[in-house]
Amino acid sequence: MCGIIGYVGSENAVPIIVEGLKKLEYRGYDSAGIAVYGQDGFDLVKQKGRLAALEERLKDRPLTGRLGIGHTRWATHGEPSDINSHPHVGSKGRIAVVHNGVIENYKEIKERLKRKGVSFASQTDSEVIAQLAEYYYDGDLLDAVIKAAGAMEGSYALGFMCLDEPGVLIAIKKDNPLIVGVSEHGRFIASDVPAVLKHTNAVYYLNDKEIAVLTENDARFYNLDREQIQKNIEIVTWSLDSAEKGGWPHFMLKEIMEQPKVLRDTIASAIGNGENKNIIGNLDIARFDKIVITACGSAYNAGVVAKYVFERLCRISVEVELASEFRYKDAIINEKTLVILISQSGETADTIAAMREAKQKGAVTLSIVNVVGSAIAKESDHCLFTLAGPEIAVATTKAFSAQLALLYLLAIRLAVVSGKLTQESERELRSAIAALPDKVTEILERVDFIQKFASNCVGYKSIFFIGRNIDYAIALEGSLKLKEISYIHSEAYAGGELKHGPISLIEENTLVVAISNCQRLYGKIMSNVEQVVSRGAKVLLLCACPNAEETDRLSTFLLPETHELFSPTLSVIVLQLFSYYVAANKGLDIDKPRNLAKSVTVE
Repeated sequence: MCGIIGYVGSENAVPIIVEGLKKLEYRGYDSAGIAVYGQDGFDLVKQKGRLAALEERLKDRPLTGRLGIGHTRWATHGEPSDINSHPHVGSKGRIAVVHNGVIENYKEIKERLKRKGVSFASQTDSEVIAQLAEYYYDGDLLDAVIKAAGAMEGSYALGFMCLDEPGVLIAIKKDNPLIVGVSEHGRFIASDVPAVLKHTNAVYYLNDKEIAVLTENDARFYNLDREQIQKNIEIVTWSLDSAEKGGWPHFMLKEIMEQPKVLRDTIASAIGNGENKNIIGNLDIARFDKIVITACGSAYNAGVVAKYVFERLCRISVEVELASEFRYKDAIINEKTLVILISQSGETADTIAAMREAKQKGAVTLSIVNVVGSAIAKESDHCLFTLAGPEIAVATTKAFSAQLALLYLLAIRLAVVSGKLTQESERELRSAIAALPDKVTEILERVDFIQKFASNCVGYKSIFFIGRNIDYAIALEGSLKLKEISYIHSEAYAGGELKHGPISLIEENTLVVAISNCQRLYGKIMSNVEQVVSRGAKVLLLCACPNAEETDRLSTFLLPETHELFSPTLSVIVLQLFSYYVAANKGLDIDKPRNLAKSVTVE
């Protein structure tokens, strides 16, 4: 959730850290802070609110130093405030720390340290880390970090500075992402690659409970037994331009418009000569009697879509579980279960826990992620990478579409292997998938219709999405996207459920978005449309039927024709654009919606 960056090197750390924090804004935050090792010790500036407020403070109180740490905080313990912001410094003023995660036993640690005379300044769980490290410090920061890590329970990515070790930056992680960057002028730590990409594309990915000890010219790695370990440096292949707006008003719109290319690249990786093809081709479905898909948020919605595709093509039972529920339900899985985990970041805390639960019970795990080096990518038995590049907007768009493409192709291949699909049918379905990028381009060329329609929707208090079968699955994503960035209440319902309660919410001028790509169910969904229109609703209909009618209460967006199993890829483009333009017309902070974070790394 929070964003961390640290630097030790030959240049002034302050502009490097501030710039890095800007690249981490997408993670979601409500306050920010920076600490550097200055001429007279630690210099610290913290500020509630956006980074712009921190920058204003830094103008009044400029800092300089060649060692520093910075942080954007998403509040978990203690309200958003200057005092609760990071970095935190121990009461002796000797150790400063930044933290992403949750320390579950912080109350016990805090009470223990209070009994020893330690005074606390904030309400946070994170301050106990600085206080604990100071308590253990006896002239060796690495030793203090190891002892502190042994006393803490929970999740963390941490960066440490010590007043007595002016040229040393130490980092450690457990269940939260942290990378180490290497450049000609210094060493970095960061929550994500974009924060350091201006300076270097050479990074190390830390594994859990690995410690990095960094100086200007060196990076050494240790385990908790203080044994030095060797790690391989990795080169990030995407450019800094990929993480820039490039003239677009928002990252979200840029990323929506990038989807034809993302789809082409991801599809090619699975049917051309990419690594995804090898993984998909070598997976033997014959050993499984059930598939379980688990994820959170939009990734969960991709899983709901996939359930319809897998069950139709493979004729195998598929369960879709919210990862936050899966981890606690004592799921009925075993070595004959394939568990598919979907996560853009590969660091989603609940999905990581679900993966570990599945592996413990003997299931085979296959992940679909967008970030190389992420925890889920490294720990799952098999991993498919979406080739979406960096996705900066909090509300996912292009990564979601890439997830769908890989799920389609995986289902097709497993259906062939299991004898449920002929090779001729496989070629036909793959051809339909290969045509999706061009069809998405067709939709993007008709953005004016969506923009104009959305301009009239700003005043709605509630918007409802309905569909049947696989159209219901993508209606879930449309509803989520709208509420994420426009703050308009929205719900998605299976069309047949209207009369079982939701229709009581329909009144004059309620907006209903209806999706109909299943030809055999077109009449059913149109019956639902008539039911809501008769009660005063206005309807936006997304369908591939060229004979769809229009009235003063019914507007139709005609989608390109495709196989109904793959139609969510087309429907979701319209739903993404609709949500974007509703939020844009409200003048909202689309890329960084309130209270949300890109990567949910705490429970």
